[in-house]
Amino acid sequence: MVPKPAPAIQAARWLNAAEPLSLDRLRGRVVMIEAFQMLCPGCVSHGLPQAQRVRETFREEDVAVIGLHSVFEHHDAQTPVPLAAFLHEYRIGFPVAVDEPDEDRGLPRTMAAYGLQGTPTLVLIDRQGRRRAQHFGHVPDLRLGAEIMALIAEREDRTVSAEPAADACAPACDDAGCTIATPQGDRPA
Repeated sequence: MVPKPAPAIQAARWLNAAEPLSLDRLRGRVVMIEAFQMLCPGCVSHGLPQAQRVRETFREEDVAVIGLHSVFEHHDAQTPVPLAAFLHEYRIGFPVAVDEPDEDRGLPRTMAAYGLQGTPTLVLIDRQGRRRAQHFGHVPDLRLGAEIMALIAEREDRTVSAEPAADACAPACDDAGCTIATPQGDRPA
């Protein structure tokens, strides 16, 4: 099967960006999206530092790094004002989209569109705008670097036969990340 176009980022607002970004405008580059919550231990200790390392390692012309603040818990504590202070204090300089909230405080819109299982989740999008990988939790730097390099090296007209990978997760919040709570202990699809 050929990978499908990545869903659009549905942002209520952008931080660290002069203007709103879109995946269409980033075509021609590999895009790494780091979905996080500022109160998620795994995001703070693993996901966001890794996103910063990717931004520092790869040329901006080759790889765009975007944060996606997807709040599915503690909504009142994770608004854009404390998020802006968090980004400043942790010296996170890459663009961050505040995921458009659901009116019923369900899953934020981009998080739902991607079928994210929780935070941190790393999504890789190829130069043609197709979702190629999706990892919940910690991803070793060497594995991530190899995946990014493979996407950079692909010719633009090449057809790919891999589906996005979705790592399994267990519900709860721990040092590795925070999963979405589901009724009766069911795992997210």
